[in-house]
Amino acid sequence: AQQPGTPLSDQEYHQFFRALQVAHRTSTACLLRMLYGCQNPLIQRLDKHENHGVIPEGPICSALPGTPFFHDFCTFSFYRCTRKKYFIKV
Repeated sequence: AQQPGTPLSDQEYHQFFRALQVAHRTSTACLLRMLYGCQNPLIQRLDKHENHGVIPEGPICSALPGTPFFHDFCTFSFYRCTRKKYFIKV
């Protein structure tokens, strides 16, 4: 069992996003995030699913060159959506 709040494993990420990629669901989820923010119940469910049931509180650290720090998971998720880098983990 994974620790609540930890990111999914590589295999879990591929399963998570494979389900979203059907019929452009990933872009739809990102559009919902941009329109309604991270407080949208669907977005919160996705964020919790991605992090084993708990949305991590900030700050969020990243191994991305030039962007090592995000104030919270919402900001990190917006970054992934705008850059279309869905598999970036923290």
